[in-house]
Amino acid sequence: WLVIDRKVYDVSEFSKRHPGGSRVISHYAGQDATDAFVAFHQDKCLVKKYMKSLLIGELAPDQPSFESNKKKSLLEDFRELRCTIEKMGLLRPNYFFFFLIFLHLLVLDAASWLMVWYFGVSLVPFLAGMMLFTTAQIQMGWFQHDLGHCSVFRKPRWNRLLQIVMINMLKGLPASWWNHLHNQHHAKPNCFRKDPDLNMHPLLFSLGKTLSVEVWKRRFNDRKLERDMYLIYHIN
Repeated sequence: WLVIDRKVYDVSEFSKRHPGGSRVISHYAGQDATDAFVAFHQDKCLVKKYMKSLLIGELAPDQPSFESNKKKSLLEDFRELRCTIEKMGLLRPNYFFFFLIFLHLLVLDAASWLMVWYFGVSLVPFLAGMMLFTTAQIQMGWFQHDLGHCSVFRKPRWNRLLQIVMINMLKGLPASWWNHLHNQHHAKPNCFRKDPDLNMHPLLFSLGKTLSVEVWKRRFNDRKLERDMYLIYHIN
């Protein structure tokens, strides 16, 4: 179960069919997910129609609807700020701006290939083409990021379609994979074990004292298990 606007919903079965993935919704199990719900869903009225069958109760008047490690005043200020920004229209997309972004990405990508095709693969044209191609790829990553957030078009479907063009066809990566990880990142940013951007140990880095200790304990236990298996094998 989770809480949205002080209403309690049983999402045990629904989490498996959740369009955003089961992990995103399971990260808020037993917690208040109001702010995440508002941030992730554009047409909230439509979504709430499907949520009626999941409703199982409501919080008592004296029961807080926010996590114990968060300050109520900060949450209220954040929600008020978001409402103000929405009323000012600052979240409305500028279609002409995004059209220019898309156009310049196509130009950069085409120029990188034309550079090598026309001037050959000698050092200077190759480096120039690589620079153009790298710039295009980096900018495509940020543009598909905006599309993944459904920030370009009002309809999520159009955002998804253009995102597939950008990341699947032009970058060679699956949009579903990126969305699955990035949705978790924004659902629980900087929360260890829930934010995939932090869940990269022990191969790349360790974060903080707790994680460092956890990594070394795991390594110690793995080596102890290997030693025990070695002794058992040779004794027998």
